[in-house]
Amino acid sequence: MSDNLSLTIITGGARSGKSTFAEELAIKDGGNVLFVATATASDDEMSERIRRHRAGRPAGWMTLEASCNLAAALDGKVRDYQTVVIDCLTLLTNNIFCRYLNANGELIDAESAEMDCYAEIDALLACIKKSEAHFIIVTNEVGEGIVPVNRLSRVYRDVLGKLNQKIAREADTVYLMVAGIPLTVKSTR
Repeated sequence: MSDNLSLTIITGGARSGKSTFAEELAIKDGGNVLFVATATASDDEMSERIRRHRAGRPAGWMTLEASCNLAAALDGKVRDYQTVVIDCLTLLTNNIFCRYLNANGELIDAESAEMDCYAEIDALLACIKKSEAHFIIVTNEVGEGIVPVNRLSRVYRDVLGKLNQKIAREADTVYLMVAGIPLTVKSTR
């Protein structure tokens, strides 16, 4: 088990430069990089986004596509990498929530969705704590807008906000991205 947790969180709004900055940090780290992609190709536009993201990553990086159960997906793989980029916690949370939607897209069990999200983050943090790798996790800051109009969006915003708080408390470094500029929110290094 590592005595030195190495966890960087990058948060901010949509299109604020989070992913680009995460990749820049990983390049600076040097060594082998594992990129963990949580996006799923739910339509043609999303498929194209995923294709562009794959094409834009450095050729030597390995990619692991895992829509959830990240700790299990990372088990046995992390030791081969100096840096692990997870992009992103926002979509990971979305993927878990999708398990709890009915045919009309309505949330049917908010409590179970939230508990599954916490279990996912707890397992991921345990995985990070056992690793020697530097983890860089991207997530969206979704709490700065108006109160969403529907229950699903409100519950999702609240749960992601709580998950962001939980993981940021454990992180040694947290950045907030604003218009492509990283602002240091927390640094214990």
